Parts: sequence; structure tokens; C-alpha cells
Amino acid sequence: MPSTAIELDADGVAVRLSSPDKPYFPELGLTKLHVANYVQSVGEGLLAALRNRPTTLERWPGGVQPGATITSRAGRGAAFYQKKAPFSMPEHVQTATVTYPSGRTAQQVMPTCLADLLWLVNLGTLRFHAWPVTAPETELVDQLRLDLDPQPGTGIAEARQVALELRALLAELALESFCKTSGGRGLHVYASVEPIDFIDARHAAIAIGRELARRMPELVTVDWWKEERGERIFVDFNQMARDRLMSSAYSIRPVPEALVSAPLDWDEVAEVDPREFTVATMPARFEQVGDPWEPLYRVSPASLATALDWYARDAAAGQGEMPYPPEYPKMPGEPPRVQPSRQRRID
Repeated sequence: MPSTAIELDADGVAVRLSSPDKPYFPELGLTKLHVANYVQSVGEGLLAALRNRPTTLERWPGGVQPGATITSRAGRGAAFYQKKAPFSMPEHVQTATVTYPSGRTAQQVMPTCLADLLWLVNLGTLRFHAWPVTAPETELVDQLRLDLDPQPGTGIAEARQVALELRALLAELALESFCKTSGGRGLHVYASVEPIDFIDARHAAIAIGRELARRMPELVTVDWWKEERGERIFVDFNQMARDRLMSSAYSIRPVPEALVSAPLDWDEVAEVDPREFTVATMPARFEQVGDPWEPLYRVSPASLATALDWYARDAAAGQGEMPYPPEYPKMPGEPPRVQPSRQRRID
């Protein structure tokens, strides 16, 4: 029988939590209430990462059970991504309008307070995927986000080396950068940028990735096709494409270990072990050191003009547009979306 619902206090707002004893990470003995308590303990940092940003919700209402699957639509699996705001919402929840690659628009949840976060936890939300835009200007990117994705044969050791070199490269562009664990094997690097449209933001990410690959050719690749990447760290430039989102700081990864995406100081990166950051360990860390990313939200944004100059230079030399994600409509200047080995057979 489900446990009786309880009320949590979110800075003076009462939020109902149903079935608080429902197992969410059974191997660790963590319940829905444990997840809610975690979100309360790191709420200041999590809210800073999401505030006024339209957010896609990754909902696991049944908890992280063995064999659970995730789909893009509710009712099709044990977990699902929810893009559109729910039909029924508390009065304190706000929304923002976003435009998807298809051209369709929709209202998405836009967290503004701790009560929003706890209400979303009650819906089973573990990971929050915020857009790199701030309402109401949801067509203008204001965060550059670079995903360092280890390919087979590489891991966190290589990702750490690449992240430190990336920091130096971004400093040359006058970009103050911030690093966090992804919640998995990789690292994410963010920077605050002057508002720019999605295509230019993605082109800047491509150019930065290419420059990083030139400096570390044995460790870094921007090759979109997996058959060409080798044992290197892939700079996933398409994470800057419209509606391709990364998990926010302090989000919980739906794995048995309940890992979380942990913001870091740069002096931690050289020896960081992502396995150290979990729902169980992060509250004490947050109480001790606070949010290492707090400066990200108040630093002066910098221009991506030089990165776009690099992109134009590379395009003039024959390295221009790259493939978009498969769900996208055909984009201007995009090369064929056919993996090279298959393209050679066709030719």
C-alpha cells in the first residue's frame, strides 16, 4: 500500500509529496523522499542552473528499476521526457515559449523557485534539461555549452586533460569557463556569452572543437560519425543545436549509483572522480563548499565573435557545416547525413 502523502516546506510554500516511501534507487535504499530531501539540500545551486530557463523534464515516476526504459512520450515506457508543461500546475509555476526544430512552438516549465523544483520531484523528475536561453529571449543563446564525451577506449582521465586544455583555449577568447561532471564518464564546460542565435552558437562550438582537436589530435575529435572518432574525446557540437539539451548541474543520473552532475572548481578537475558525487554525498559537499558555479551566473558575458571568425576561416578552407542530429529537418549547407563508409559504397 502506498505511503501517506506528506507536505514539504519550500521557503514558506507547502508542496505535497505523494508516496514518499516509494523506492527510487532500490539498490541504495533511497526513496522518493530521499530524492526530495536531496533537492532541498542543493536547491540553491540547482535553481541557479535552471532559473528562468525553459526546461525539459526527465521523469522516472516509478523510480530507477532494473530494466526500466525511457521514451520520448509518456505512457510508452517506465520513464519519459516531458517537453510541454503539464496541463495542471500550481499557481507558482511559470512557463516560457520555445520553438522546436520543426518550427512548432510550445510552453515549457520555467523554474523560478524551490517550490517548483519539489513539485517537479513529486512528478518523478530526476534530471532537468534546461535550454541555454533565458526567458523571455528564448531565441537567443546566452550559455555556451561544450560536452566532452569519452569514446570507447577513453574515460575520465582523458576527459580531464581535454577539459584543462579547453579552459586555456576559451581564456584566449576572453571566455571564463566552468566545468562539471556530466553524471557519467564525461565532463561539461560552460561559459556565459553575449546573446546569439542558435546557428551561430553551434558554429562557435564547432570552431572551438576543431581548434581543440588541432591542439590535441591524439585526444580530441569533432567527427560526427562514430566510425571516424577513434579512441578520443568527442566534442559534441550538436549539444548546442536547438532543443538538444544537457543535464543541469545537480541533476540526478538515472543509474543504480544515483550519480549527480557535480559543479567543480578548476583545481579539482585534474583528479576528479565522477563516482564520488551522488545523492548521498552531494548534500554534505554543498553544505561545506557551496556552489562552485555561483560565479557563472554573475560573470559578464563575453563575445563569440572570434570563434565565429575561426568558423568562417575553416569554412573558406573547406571545413564548413557539419551534420545535424537525425531528427532535424535538412539544414542550409549541411553535408549528407550518411556515414562515410556507406557514402563510399554509394559512390
